[in-house]
Amino acid sequence: MSARETILKAITANKPTLVDLPAIDLADVIQYTDLLQQYKTVLQSIGGGTVELQDLNSLKEELEIKKANGDFVVNRVASLGEVEDSIEHLTATDLAAVDTAYLQGTIAVAENGAIWLYESQMGNRLLPFICQHLVIVIEKKKIVPTMHHAYQQIENAKEGFGVFLAGPSKTADIEQSLVIGAHGARSLIVYIVG
Repeated sequence: MSARETILKAITANKPTLVDLPAIDLADVIQYTDLLQQYKTVLQSIGGGTVELQDLNSLKEELEIKKANGDFVVNRVASLGEVEDSIEHLTATDLAAVDTAYLQGTIAVAENGAIWLYESQMGNRLLPFICQHLVIVIEKKKIVPTMHHAYQQIENAKEGFGVFLAGPSKTADIEQSLVIGAHGARSLIVYIVG
């Protein structure tokens, strides 16, 4: 028996007994009197920004202006106009030139400012992490208090990839100095509609 097989056999023989996940009563988890304000406050505290809109007309205009100016813009929000589907097979090198990406979020979480994105909403899983500026559109009614609430509403096995994304890229690894946009998008603006 090889060393590998010996190790795997020992691991298999010493696996802990599986236990069920605890049942969480959503009535006992944190609640907020104003979900929208809580979401905006938390997102701002982690470097993001929010804009409230009744409709998407002004955002459509912003998108068209960026395109007219020759910016490399990727739109993945159907209600903003033509959706860019040709990015699926682009490489990181190709996508590094994206100035602004517009994505549709599924669920926003007030406790930590995160938004759930399915891979189909991204078009290419690299996109939200490699673009310079990220814009996410979310319906106001899709803001939930906690991650417990969010996990009840998403289908995490629906697609091969999905992610909770919160704020722009940031790090404080060097001398505890916070740097925004170090490894990914330099800005994140969430447009809350409704």
